[in-house]
Amino acid sequence: MIRLLQIEWLKLRYYRPFWIMLGMYTTCVILVCSSVMFFFEYIKSKGADFNGVDPTMIPFYDYPDVWQNLTYLASFLKVILAFIVIISIANENSYRTLRQNVIDGLSFTDFLKSKLIFIVVLALGATMLLWLNGLVMASIYSHVHGVEYMFQSTSFLAAYFLGLITYLTFAMMLTFLVPKAGLIIVGLFLYTLFFEPMLSTFIQYYEGTWDWLRPVPTYFPIMSIYYLIPIPFPRYFFMEIQHYILIKEVLIVVAWLVFNVFMSYLLLKKKDW
Repeated sequence: MIRLLQIEWLKLRYYRPFWIMLGMYTTCVILVCSSVMFFFEYIKSKGADFNGVDPTMIPFYDYPDVWQNLTYLASFLKVILAFIVIISIANENSYRTLRQNVIDGLSFTDFLKSKLIFIVVLALGATMLLWLNGLVMASIYSHVHGVEYMFQSTSFLAAYFLGLITYLTFAMMLTFLVPKAGLIIVGLFLYTLFFEPMLSTFIQYYEGTWDWLRPVPTYFPIMSIYYLIPIPFPRYFFMEIQHYILIKEVLIVVAWLVFNVFMSYLLLKKKDW
């Protein structure tokens, strides 16, 4: 495993776009997840409120709610990490490193393992970044203190990690299918942020939709990851929310993870080595 990770590191350590996108993701996560209170203070200065509630009084960074809040926000940035995976795989074809690896004795299963290890490390690093960000912001703004509260609801971090791995393996599978970085990046971006969400909204809320069809979007590859972490913000308007992870949602995402890896295996196996 260490050898495979070292191979990936040697391919990427001097590759500038990798560091640019990694820096972009890190910056976006820190800015988005750390600036919520500044945003509340700004809209308060403009005289705005949330149904009579002072925005700055919203305990966004309080334990244990901070973990659900931050993982939900950060989940919208996962597409940047997917770009890193797409480029790293597409470059294998562009620079002929994939064939050279085979000549040097690396099997296609080893190649797949190296990409999976890279994805796990990338997702783990992103989860750790979010965890550290949450600790820092909670230490500043949380009204609830104590170690016993810090680790409550950290299941959302585990769900975030699972969702990231599943999404990145989805990007990996698509790149094995069509190894054109530009095409996959644009296609994945549009599919993730527009096509599937719009289709899901239409199916769920169009009056003419059959009742049996309305739950189907929860099984879509992107929406299943989206539903893994429920929207947390209605709680601040005295509305009931789901503040836990459903086993059903986890199983759906795990099923997509297995599917993505299995399809990647088949695509690599059929590839002309």
